[in-house]
Amino acid sequence: MPVPPSLINGQAERRRTFAIISHPDAGKTTLTEKFLLYSGAVNAAGSVKARSGGRSARSDWMTMEQERGISIASTVLQFGYRDHVVNLLDTPGHRDFSEDTYRVLAAADAAVMVLDTAKGIEPQTLKLFEVCRARNMPVLTLLNKFDRPGLDPLELLDQIEDQIDLRPTPITWPVGIPGDFRGVIDRRSGDFIRFTRTARGSTAAPEELVPGDRAAAEEGGSWETAIEEVALLDEVGATHDDATFRSGKTSPLFVGSALTNFGVRHLLDGVIDLAPAPEERLTAEGDLRDIDAPFSGFVFKVQANMDKSHRDRVAFVRVNSGHFERGMTVTHGPSGKPFSTKYAASVFGDERETIDDAYPGDIVGLVNASGLQIGDTLYVDGCVEFPPIPRFEPEVFSIARPKDVSRFKQFRRGLSQLEQEGVVQVLRDEQSGDVSPVLAAVGVMQFEVFAHRLENEFGAIVELSPTAYTVARRTDAATAERLKNIGAVRVMSSDDGSLFALFESIYRLQRLQNENPDWCLERIVPS
Repeated sequence: MPVPPSLINGQAERRRTFAIISHPDAGKTTLTEKFLLYSGAVNAAGSVKARSGGRSARSDWMTMEQERGISIASTVLQFGYRDHVVNLLDTPGHRDFSEDTYRVLAAADAAVMVLDTAKGIEPQTLKLFEVCRARNMPVLTLLNKFDRPGLDPLELLDQIEDQIDLRPTPITWPVGIPGDFRGVIDRRSGDFIRFTRTARGSTAAPEELVPGDRAAAEEGGSWETAIEEVALLDEVGATHDDATFRSGKTSPLFVGSALTNFGVRHLLDGVIDLAPAPEERLTAEGDLRDIDAPFSGFVFKVQANMDKSHRDRVAFVRVNSGHFERGMTVTHGPSGKPFSTKYAASVFGDERETIDDAYPGDIVGLVNASGLQIGDTLYVDGCVEFPPIPRFEPEVFSIARPKDVSRFKQFRRGLSQLEQEGVVQVLRDEQSGDVSPVLAAVGVMQFEVFAHRLENEFGAIVELSPTAYTVARRTDAATAERLKNIGAVRVMSSDDGSLFALFESIYRLQRLQNENPDWCLERIVPS
């Protein structure tokens, strides 16, 4: 029985789908776990409720992530808060995995940018924040670790505006300096909320509301300075405006300490109150797909071996419109063939629960969906296609070979799977094929992940050898034919049939471009 549009719109209004982005060690994963604590999804930070048999379920579920203490793969966490359904997309923090972050941002309606108060915006992750700004994505900002020594908050506001052209509009403002944190003023209500530590941050932080006259008497100079700074913010117009926030020009800013839980509730409430609900989506044809139109969605992530017992493969689908019902038959856009959704699940880290229904903004995990690739569109009724998710321009290259030739079958299977997940780009030519393909990546840590997973998940130890190539450009068949006879250049193809020219020197590339302006040598620049 068809679901009425009013129900779809009502359910969509209850959804908040957002990504968390930050530099490594800024506190992104800690904040993610504290969101789960405040939502009631966990009883204590890092410990899931009994629904999963008392097992731990952290956003960093991969063994390599836990060993290194950094986020390597994006993670989906769905939970309820204030009668809303929250789809939280935790992203890798390291620049080397910015391509995975970009794919996740394509599935999000907003982002939370976490900054370390002591470091501000760091060059290594500026690229991630610039992607949000370039897409005009609504961004909320958290100045984290304010309980530790750090930069002046007004200096941090200038840094955000100068470096990513995003104007901060503080919702909460600190009383006290970094390292001598007294609490925050809520600029909307004028309340002073006093900072209170909790034991190891394992429980929700008590929030003491203090009247202004009492705060002035008890906090002294710290209060006076904070009041003067709030007045300055008012004077320069640094106040929240919903229209400029939703157009990606301003950013509501919060101050706190995720480790001690202070300010976490303020930010989570900010996501519910300020972040947009799912809205109509732009299609590849330039039309807008209404959220109450028949079901449609797109694959933004593929992950294998999340369940080590079954060696399964999950395709993560963002629902863009309509009502998803488990078992429904949808059309796979690229092939035009019917696709069954019998094995559908909601995702919580590496845990899954069978899901019967989903609405715009939700993330559905389709288990053992071997035919789905990143960027594929799924729909019912009339054909719809969403814009493709482009790759990042590779910056490092390495040749991969199996150390044990008797494990070549496992090597080839792992190579295919990790390529489909977007762990690395795999480039081949007619001579080498899968025997010694060239791996292309944004950063060298992608190669480390590739080698680790190939050995631990597919049983094939890989040997990686550096190449002389330093830059790649996308090309066409006519240009590729001309390049084949030029030294220090190699033409290879990716799995989707795209041709790439690899150069040993940027100067060699520039010279060829100057001498042959009609040749196709395109940069890969995500928009």
